[in-house]
Amino acid sequence: MARYDGQADWYELNNRDRSSRNLDPLRELLGPGTGPCLDLGCGTGRYAELIKDTGRTPVGLDLSSDQLRHARPRFQGRVVLGDAQRLPFTDAVFPTVLAAWISTDVDDFGQALREIARVLVPGGVLVGFGAHPCFNGPQVAVEGQTRVIHPTYRESGWHTSAPWWGEDGIRSRFGMRHLTLADYWNAMINSGLTVDRVVEPDRGDDIPFSLGLRAHRPPLIPPDRATAHQGSDRGRDHSGAAR
Repeated sequence: MARYDGQADWYELNNRDRSSRNLDPLRELLGPGTGPCLDLGCGTGRYAELIKDTGRTPVGLDLSSDQLRHARPRFQGRVVLGDAQRLPFTDAVFPTVLAAWISTDVDDFGQALREIARVLVPGGVLVGFGAHPCFNGPQVAVEGQTRVIHPTYRESGWHTSAPWWGEDGIRSRFGMRHLTLADYWNAMINSGLTVDRVVEPDRGDDIPFSLGLRAHRPPLIPPDRATAHQGSDRGRDHSGAAR
């Protein structure tokens, strides 16, 4: 059974305000577009309408059938039960992928990013959004407008509890996988995607809770251009100087 199965009704009710805070930065990162957009880890489908507003056709994927029960009408039936680390799609099928709040849920974030790169068309766009590795996690205690960072920051991996998590909050119910900032960016670097922009959205806090980015799969080099490039390399010595 998926982690969120049996909890979708609670999640739908309690995540409404949280997800609405993300709409403006997500809209800005997505920009206008066309074609299908995979909402990876779509949950109950709170971002389906936003994706439609950008001109794209939303397609939802989640590991929880209970979450998809809420998401299905928002995606007009275009939902898939599946694992972000083993996407049930052929290569190069999506012009856009939205991956919101998945880094804290998947077992292998790097593998999920490699799968995203695989299903994106050359030149296709990834919008990633989620917990800020430094300021939102099991190492962070929120005390009013103050956040205290504890030494558990360096403890990458799955966390099921923290002394400062609320008793009935989302983290206490589901736990989270923590990545350090280095873990996060090394996974991105090794995915083969190129990062174009990074944002730390301002929700009125002095310290950001979330981290967002826009990246793309590099376009394919046409064979004639690749041949020409290789030919130019033969005219240079190993230092890069022309012979």
